[in-house]
Amino acid sequence: MLSDQASLDSLVKARLKRWPQRPPGLTQQPGRNSWLRGRPPVDTKIHPFLKLPGSNHMRTLPDGLWLNFGGEPEDPFVDIFAIEACCSNQNLLDKRSRFAPSTHSLQAVCPVAWLHAPVMEDDPTPRWRGAGIFRYQPNQSVTLPVREMRVLYGLTQRDYDGFVRTQLPHAHEFFLPIETLMAENSDRNPALRALVKRASLSANFLRC
Repeated sequence: MLSDQASLDSLVKARLKRWPQRPPGLTQQPGRNSWLRGRPPVDTKIHPFLKLPGSNHMRTLPDGLWLNFGGEPEDPFVDIFAIEACCSNQNLLDKRSRFAPSTHSLQAVCPVAWLHAPVMEDDPTPRWRGAGIFRYQPNQSVTLPVREMRVLYGLTQRDYDGFVRTQLPHAHEFFLPIETLMAENSDRNPALRALVKRASLSANFLRC
């Protein structure tokens, strides 16, 4: 099972590396929109991660992680869009527990080397400038509270069919067959883009 999960994770991450800096299909959200892709990482040693306040060891490393930086320099925050690939129901239960509603806020940790690195290979703009909330170049890692999150889970077809029949997602959860996630040019799939669009905070507001 571990080898199956490792193989599935590698396939999903290879596909997600082709996705853009903003989750495909996600519409403009209220306020500032400064999306940056944090995972899968270009450098496997330098990437953002999620954690609970006060925890230095238990880290959550989603297969895909996008951060939307917002607020003001004095009161910054991030909204996150995460993707998790699950090869079994047990794996799904473990990953869902990390994003379960809680009285504690998740925190997103952005290593200073990641913030200093270019947004993309063909865009030399450092990420800290692309984030749009920093007045000055940070000289240490930055930890930001997560204001809102949306999580997309990719399940095997069998598990997906069973979940649809018997389970009820939380408001922040979205599900799809993992084959759809791993397909060629999945970021251009109209059905997948429509699903991600519904994960936008703007979906909660009337648009005239």
